[in-house]
Amino acid sequence: MAKLTKIKIDDYMPLRDVIFNTLRDAIVTGELRPGERLMEVNLAEKMGVSRTPVREAVRKLETEGLVTMIPRKGTHVAEISVKDIMDVLEVRAALDKLATELASKRIRQDNIRQLESIHKQYIASLRKENLQGAIKKDVEFHEVIYQASGNKKLVSVAGNLREQIYRFRVIYMKDFSNAEDVLREHQQILQAMSEGAAEKAGQLAEEHIIHQQHSIIQRVEKRI
Repeated sequence: MAKLTKIKIDDYMPLRDVIFNTLRDAIVTGELRPGERLMEVNLAEKMGVSRTPVREAVRKLETEGLVTMIPRKGTHVAEISVKDIMDVLEVRAALDKLATELASKRIRQDNIRQLESIHKQYIASLRKENLQGAIKKDVEFHEVIYQASGNKKLVSVAGNLREQIYRFRVIYMKDFSNAEDVLREHQQILQAMSEGAAEKAGQLAEEHIIHQQHSIIQRVEKRI
Protein backbone atom coordinates (compact mmCIF):
# COMPACT_ATOMS: atom_id res chain seq x y z
CA MET A 1 0.00 0.00 0.00
CA ALA A 2 1.11 3.59 -0.66
CA LYS A 3 2.87 5.44 2.12
CA LEU A 4 0.01 7.61 3.29
CA THR A 5 0.91 9.84 6.22
CA LYS A 6 -1.14 11.18 9.10
CA ILE A 7 -3.59 13.75 7.84
CA LYS A 8 -3.70 17.40 8.82
CA ILE A 9 -6.94 18.25 10.57
CA ASP A 10 -8.89 21.11 9.02
CA ASP A 11 -11.03 22.97 11.57
CA TYR A 12 -13.37 24.10 8.79
CA MET A 13 -13.93 20.73 7.12
CA PRO A 14 -15.51 17.52 8.49
CA LEU A 15 -12.95 14.80 9.15
CA ARG A 16 -14.56 12.45 6.63
CA ASP A 17 -14.12 15.10 3.93
CA VAL A 18 -10.46 15.62 4.81
CA ILE A 19 -9.91 11.86 4.55
CA PHE A 20 -11.90 11.72 1.31
CA ASN A 21 -9.77 14.46 -0.25
CA THR A 22 -6.57 12.74 0.92
CA LEU A 23 -7.55 9.37 -0.55
CA ARG A 24 -8.95 10.88 -3.73
CA ASP A 25 -5.72 12.80 -4.36
CA ALA A 26 -3.70 9.62 -3.74
CA ILE A 27 -5.81 7.79 -6.33
CA VAL A 28 -5.87 10.41 -9.07
CA THR A 29 -2.11 11.07 -8.77
CA GLY A 30 -1.35 7.35 -8.90
CA GLU A 31 0.01 7.08 -5.36
CA LEU A 32 -2.72 4.49 -4.83
CA ARG A 33 -2.56 2.38 -7.97
CA PRO A 34 -5.42 0.79 -9.94
CA GLY A 35 -6.37 -2.55 -8.42
CA GLU A 36 -4.69 -1.83 -5.08
CA ARG A 37 -6.70 -3.08 -2.11
CA LEU A 38 -7.93 -0.52 0.40
CA MET A 39 -8.26 -1.92 3.91
CA GLU A 40 -10.07 0.45 6.28
CA VAL A 41 -8.11 -0.69 9.34
CA ASN A 42 -4.75 -0.06 7.66
CA LEU A 43 -5.85 3.26 6.18
CA ALA A 44 -7.14 4.47 9.55
CA GLU A 45 -3.89 3.48 11.23
CA LYS A 46 -1.72 5.16 8.61
CA MET A 47 -3.71 8.40 8.78
CA GLY A 48 -4.12 8.39 12.54
CA VAL A 49 -7.91 8.37 12.60
CA SER A 50 -10.75 5.99 13.52
CA ARG A 51 -12.34 3.61 10.99
CA THR A 52 -15.70 5.39 10.85
CA PRO A 53 -14.66 8.49 8.84
CA VAL A 54 -12.47 6.27 6.63
CA ARG A 55 -15.47 4.06 5.87
CA GLU A 56 -17.58 7.12 5.04
CA ALA A 57 -14.85 8.49 2.75
CA VAL A 58 -14.47 5.17 0.94
CA ARG A 59 -18.24 5.00 0.33
CA LYS A 60 -18.08 8.46 -1.24
CA LEU A 61 -15.12 7.43 -3.40
CA GLU A 62 -17.24 4.54 -4.66
CA THR A 63 -20.01 6.91 -5.79
CA GLU A 64 -17.42 8.86 -7.81
CA GLY A 65 -16.23 5.67 -9.47
CA LEU A 66 -12.74 5.84 -7.98
CA VAL A 67 -13.03 2.64 -5.93
CA THR A 68 -14.95 -0.60 -6.36
CA MET A 69 -16.42 -2.66 -3.53
CA ILE A 70 -16.93 -6.36 -4.26
CA PRO A 71 -18.55 -8.71 -1.72
CA ARG A 72 -16.02 -11.15 -0.18
CA LYS A 73 -13.20 -9.57 -2.21
CA GLY A 74 -12.98 -6.23 -0.48
CA THR A 75 -12.45 -2.67 -1.69
CA HIS A 76 -9.97 -1.80 -4.42
CA VAL A 77 -8.88 1.27 -6.34
CA ALA A 78 -10.92 1.20 -9.55
CA GLU A 79 -9.13 -0.17 -12.58
CA ILE A 80 -8.88 2.07 -15.62
CA SER A 81 -10.33 0.40 -18.69
CA VAL A 82 -10.10 1.48 -22.32
CA LYS A 83 -13.90 1.76 -22.35
CA ASP A 84 -13.79 4.16 -19.36
CA ILE A 85 -11.26 6.34 -21.14
CA MET A 86 -13.24 6.41 -24.36
CA ASP A 87 -16.54 7.17 -22.61
CA VAL A 88 -15.18 10.01 -20.50
CA LEU A 89 -12.94 11.64 -23.09
CA GLU A 90 -15.52 11.43 -25.89
CA VAL A 91 -17.79 13.51 -23.68
CA ARG A 92 -14.97 15.83 -22.65
CA ALA A 93 -13.91 16.40 -26.27
CA ALA A 94 -17.43 17.52 -27.18
CA LEU A 95 -17.69 19.73 -24.10
CA ASP A 96 -14.28 21.33 -24.70
CA LYS A 97 -15.16 22.08 -28.31
CA LEU A 98 -18.38 23.82 -27.26
CA ALA A 99 -16.79 25.65 -24.32
CA THR A 100 -13.91 26.92 -26.45
CA GLU A 101 -16.18 28.09 -29.26
CA LEU A 102 -18.40 29.97 -26.81
CA ALA A 103 -15.41 31.42 -24.97
CA SER A 104 -13.87 32.63 -28.23
CA LYS A 105 -17.01 34.64 -28.91
CA ARG A 106 -17.41 36.01 -25.37
CA ILE A 107 -13.90 36.18 -23.98
CA ARG A 108 -12.59 39.43 -22.48
CA GLN A 109 -9.07 40.77 -22.72
CA ASP A 110 -8.41 40.02 -19.07
CA ASN A 111 -9.30 36.35 -19.77
CA ILE A 112 -6.74 36.30 -22.58
CA ARG A 113 -4.11 37.75 -20.25
CA GLN A 114 -5.01 35.15 -17.64
CA LEU A 115 -4.59 32.32 -20.15
CA GLU A 116 -1.26 33.77 -21.30
CA SER A 117 -0.07 33.93 -17.69
CA ILE A 118 -1.11 30.33 -16.99
CA HIS A 119 0.61 29.24 -20.22
CA LYS A 120 3.87 30.88 -19.09
CA GLN A 121 3.56 29.25 -15.67
CA TYR A 122 3.07 25.89 -17.39
CA ILE A 123 6.31 26.43 -19.31
CA ALA A 124 8.09 27.39 -16.07
CA SER A 125 6.87 24.17 -14.42
CA LEU A 126 8.25 22.12 -17.31
CA ARG A 127 11.65 23.82 -17.02
CA LYS A 128 11.71 23.01 -13.30
CA GLU A 129 10.58 19.43 -14.04
CA ASN A 130 7.62 20.04 -11.73
CA LEU A 131 5.09 17.53 -13.05
CA GLN A 132 2.33 18.29 -10.52
CA GLY A 133 2.77 22.01 -11.17
CA ALA A 134 2.46 21.46 -14.92
CA ILE A 135 -0.68 19.35 -14.49
CA LYS A 136 -2.17 22.01 -12.22
CA LYS A 137 -1.59 24.70 -14.86
CA ASP A 138 -3.06 22.45 -17.54
CA VAL A 139 -6.21 22.14 -15.42
CA GLU A 140 -6.33 25.91 -14.80
CA PHE A 141 -5.96 26.67 -18.51
CA HIS A 142 -9.09 24.73 -19.37
CA GLU A 143 -11.02 25.99 -16.34
CA VAL A 144 -10.49 29.60 -17.45
CA ILE A 145 -11.86 28.70 -20.87
CA TYR A 146 -14.96 27.08 -19.35
CA GLN A 147 -15.57 30.10 -17.13
CA ALA A 148 -15.11 32.42 -20.11
CA SER A 149 -17.80 30.48 -22.00
CA GLY A 150 -20.36 32.17 -19.76
CA ASN A 151 -22.40 28.97 -19.57
CA LYS A 152 -22.84 27.82 -15.96
CA LYS A 153 -24.54 24.56 -16.94
CA LEU A 154 -21.60 23.68 -19.16
CA VAL A 155 -19.18 24.40 -16.32
CA SER A 156 -21.24 22.19 -14.01
CA VAL A 157 -21.38 19.25 -16.42
CA ALA A 158 -17.62 19.40 -16.99
CA GLY A 159 -17.11 19.58 -13.23
CA ASN A 160 -18.77 16.19 -12.83
CA LEU A 161 -15.92 14.66 -14.85
CA ARG A 162 -13.15 16.56 -13.04
CA GLU A 163 -11.64 13.75 -10.95
CA GLN A 164 -11.65 11.19 -13.75
CA ILE A 165 -10.14 13.70 -16.16
CA TYR A 166 -7.43 14.59 -13.64
CA ARG A 167 -6.59 10.91 -13.20
CA PHE A 168 -6.20 10.57 -16.96
CA ARG A 169 -4.02 13.71 -17.11
CA VAL A 170 -1.58 12.11 -14.68
CA ILE A 171 -1.31 9.06 -16.93
CA TYR A 172 -0.97 11.23 -20.04
CA MET A 173 1.86 13.35 -18.66
CA LYS A 174 3.59 10.64 -16.64
CA ASP A 175 7.37 11.22 -16.67
CA PHE A 176 6.70 14.38 -18.71
CA SER A 177 5.74 12.38 -21.77
CA ASN A 178 3.42 14.44 -24.00
CA ALA A 179 4.11 17.61 -21.98
CA GLU A 180 5.49 19.36 -25.07
CA ASP A 181 2.40 18.32 -27.03
CA VAL A 182 0.19 19.99 -24.41
CA LEU A 183 2.36 23.11 -24.64
CA ARG A 184 2.06 23.33 -28.42
CA GLU A 185 -1.67 22.57 -28.50
CA HIS A 186 -2.47 25.10 -25.78
CA GLN A 187 -0.52 27.73 -27.75
CA GLN A 188 -2.56 26.98 -30.87
CA ILE A 189 -5.85 27.17 -28.97
CA LEU A 190 -4.84 30.43 -27.30
CA GLN A 191 -3.83 32.01 -30.60
CA ALA A 192 -7.11 31.05 -32.27
CA MET A 193 -9.11 32.41 -29.33
CA SER A 194 -7.11 35.65 -29.35
CA GLU A 195 -7.97 36.07 -33.03
CA GLY A 196 -11.65 35.39 -32.36
CA ALA A 197 -11.57 32.33 -34.62
CA ALA A 198 -14.24 30.47 -32.68
CA GLU A 199 -14.74 27.52 -35.02
CA LYS A 200 -11.01 26.92 -35.40
CA ALA A 201 -10.43 27.21 -31.64
CA GLY A 202 -13.21 24.73 -30.95
CA GLN A 203 -11.80 22.25 -33.46
CA LEU A 204 -8.32 22.56 -31.93
CA ALA A 205 -9.75 22.00 -28.45
CA GLU A 206 -11.55 18.86 -29.61
CA GLU A 207 -8.41 17.52 -31.31
CA HIS A 208 -6.43 18.28 -28.15
CA ILE A 209 -8.61 15.89 -26.12
CA ILE A 210 -8.78 13.25 -28.87
CA HIS A 211 -4.98 13.24 -29.01
CA GLN A 212 -4.88 12.66 -25.27
CA GLN A 213 -7.46 9.89 -25.56
CA HIS A 214 -5.35 7.95 -28.06
CA SER A 215 -2.15 8.37 -26.03
CA ILE A 216 -3.79 7.37 -22.73
CA ILE A 217 -5.34 4.26 -24.28
CA GLN A 218 -1.91 3.21 -25.59
CA ARG A 219 -0.36 3.62 -22.15
CA VAL A 220 -3.15 1.74 -20.39
CA GLU A 221 -2.95 -1.10 -22.90
CA LYS A 222 0.76 -1.33 -22.15
CA ARG A 223 -0.08 -1.38 -18.39
CA ILE A 224 1.30 2.18 -18.09
